[in-house]
Amino acid sequence: MNGGLDGVALAVLVVLFALVTGMGFWATRWRRPTSMESLDEWGLGGRSFGTWITWFLLGGDLYTAYTFVAVPAAMFAAGAVSGFFAVPYTIILYPIIFIFMGRLWSVSHRHGYVTTADFVRGRFGSRGLSLAVAVTGFLATMPYIALQLVGIQAVLEVVGLGGGGNILAKDAPLFIAFVLLAAYTYSSGLRAPAVIAFVKDILIYLVIIVAIIYLPSKVGGWTEVFSAAEAKMTAASPADGKPVGAFVPGAQAHWAYATLGLGSALALFMYPHSITASLSAKSRNTIRRNASILPAYSFVLGLLALLGWVAIAAGTKPIGLDGKPNAQLVIPQLFEDMFPSWFAGIAFAAIAIGALVPAAIMSIAAANTFTRNIYKEWLKPDATPQQEAKVSKLVSLVVKAFALLFVLALDKQNAINFQLLGGIWILQTFPAVVLGLYTRYLHRWALVAGWAVGMVYGTWQAYEVANPRTGTSHFGGSLAQIPVIGQLGYIAVSAFVLNLLVAVVGTVVLRAAKAPAGHDETIRGDYFADEDDPRVVRDLDPMDPATPRH
Repeated sequence: MNGGLDGVALAVLVVLFALVTGMGFWATRWRRPTSMESLDEWGLGGRSFGTWITWFLLGGDLYTAYTFVAVPAAMFAAGAVSGFFAVPYTIILYPIIFIFMGRLWSVSHRHGYVTTADFVRGRFGSRGLSLAVAVTGFLATMPYIALQLVGIQAVLEVVGLGGGGNILAKDAPLFIAFVLLAAYTYSSGLRAPAVIAFVKDILIYLVIIVAIIYLPSKVGGWTEVFSAAEAKMTAASPADGKPVGAFVPGAQAHWAYATLGLGSALALFMYPHSITASLSAKSRNTIRRNASILPAYSFVLGLLALLGWVAIAAGTKPIGLDGKPNAQLVIPQLFEDMFPSWFAGIAFAAIAIGALVPAAIMSIAAANTFTRNIYKEWLKPDATPQQEAKVSKLVSLVVKAFALLFVLALDKQNAINFQLLGGIWILQTFPAVVLGLYTRYLHRWALVAGWAVGMVYGTWQAYEVANPRTGTSHFGGSLAQIPVIGQLGYIAVSAFVLNLLVAVVGTVVLRAAKAPAGHDETIRGDYFADEDDPRVVRDLDPMDPATPRH
């Protein structure tokens, strides 16, 4: 186990990593406009991506390196409730996207919105509600970026780097990856992950298909895989005497499984990076077509999840270079143990490159959110498109630097805990964003109150969750007792329901009191605009006199 450096695997990893780095820098010339000095161009790729580019970009954005590492790791450590719920939630997700994302695309292109907070500001005429949505999205994205670097760390550790007492061997490879990522994201913007996503997805599809065919045959077939997984999950835990995990969710886990699936589906497209990738599409039909074909990734995700149980049958021992067990290493270690070194290198590259694409999009999305909804809205209202682009580029570097420091200075479990909080937080923006696409009935002040109650309740409930297996007394998971029902469920859903109740009751009271509802700058036709609509506002080239102004 981790006895030394795997030179062949490392060489393959380095070559493929260098290839995508070159593609990232080349992307600045791909479909290059007259000027990159606007958020429409740097942050949204000119809002010009077609069906296939958007498909690869969204796939690269939603199915991250941490997904590659964490989903099978959860299956390996705790079973179906913690791991396999990710498969049905992505299936539930796409009909939801099909219904609402076209409307968000249209109104955003009609008014030049770059973020969901832009839309909320225009729809409800509320700077406070817009700030709440922006801050929530920014905070929820930060640990997500850190987890992509955790995915790269897992690969480096298994290949023989990233651990031990030598500071150069421990952190230098991750630092180099960070510098390259920061450099080509700064220069190419969203075009860089759009180009790299092609390579990333091809590698992942290749690795998963080979793994799901080849690896079970090495451990005795699928019968042996499921038997080994069932034996482990039904065994008693030394810590509390309860089963280690869930092979098939029992009746007591149905609410947990269902709420994890539904809550995660509702939350995923509230993240700024999901919205950024969607708004880069050139038409509303591009979004709807992608909602129809993205379930292909769900099929791959299901196969990926089962690799966690293949690792059980293979007897994989995910031990880090520090000598401690680490379930997050199980898939890289499985590949290292079972594949020839050259193919293990390809698999490691798939995971590492799978971290670069979402990390780039997430940092761009977080930077766009800060620039539009904090810098311009509160600090410099007269900022020009060029100034917006400059600030967004700089903030994207700061965001990535913060994520790197987070990973290097703090325990990885902290990144995981904060990511659990991120999912709880981001779902609290759903009423303002998604319901706002269809109705203005909910009052802006009531939405702020509902958001605040949901945030406080969700954070408090997550804080109270202990994890007896790791010894942590707080933020040990995302499940807690559902009020009234009394069953174990996803905290984000309980907070979301409470959020809605406060928003509805508050709206009734505020409307009865005739409180000012704010100005709505949108009209019904805005929600159906398409790429050929002459009213669509763009800042594609600030120096071009023909560019519409707003």
